[in-house]
Amino acid sequence: MASTPAPPRRRRWGRWVLGGLLLAVLAVITHAYVTLPDARPLAKENPKTTALMEQRADEAREAGRKPRRRQQWVPLSAISKPAVEAVLLSEDASFYLHDGVDTVELARAVGQAVEEGKLGRGASTLTQQLAKNLWLSTDRSLLRKAKELMLAHRLEEALTKQRILMLYLNVVEWGNGVYGIEAGAREHFGVSASQLTVAQGAVLASMLPSPRKRSPSSGSRALLKQSHRVVHALKVYRRISAEQEEAAHAEVDRLLGRASKDASDEAEEDGP
Repeated sequence: MASTPAPPRRRRWGRWVLGGLLLAVLAVITHAYVTLPDARPLAKENPKTTALMEQRADEAREAGRKPRRRQQWVPLSAISKPAVEAVLLSEDASFYLHDGVDTVELARAVGQAVEEGKLGRGASTLTQQLAKNLWLSTDRSLLRKAKELMLAHRLEEALTKQRILMLYLNVVEWGNGVYGIEAGAREHFGVSASQLTVAQGAVLASMLPSPRKRSPSSGSRALLKQSHRVVHALKVYRRISAEQEEAAHAEVDRLLGRASKDASDEAEEDGP
């Protein structure tokens, strides 16, 4: 039996509702784009603070603690090359190939978000991460993600890739109150960023998904495994030699292996 077509008045009403929703979404996006920060001043100026730094300071004050901030700006030339390569391979291997957004990874993340009903971590390029750190919050709302994408586009239009990379490496979080690779190197290894070894650079790069939990002294097995993966990736992409890879794997074990073993021993002692 053929279905009865909807009355013309109902169809017109449905089109009006859909059109109104589309206009509302367009208005929100337009307003967000117009009011978002201008990236052009960053071509020559380093930001005095970032949204993430301010958020962490507020969180500390709310918890009754004094905000902690360790940061020291350095140029790319003052950062060891293996450490830079480790961060790029770990966080955004196609950094020099995209224009701020990895469309393939983004489509995959959106599909996963639709299936799971929430927006997870991932699919964020280094440029998007910089945009979020500089200007946005850490929430995972779709509106925040939309702003992040627009700001990433602005950063890519206004700045060179080298400038974006330099800004990122100087503002990204590397522990409680620790921002930038110079502060991260001194905090966790007692050396300057220029002195970071392949293994130390791999460890710092592997901290970035959760830098306040995955410290070298935390005993994190995830940090140990990821650090070894980054070292291997450096060899696969011919950033280091086979001899350097072997030495770096051994150093990663020295840096993190004992911490992981100690954490495991403590868990067994505290168990039933």
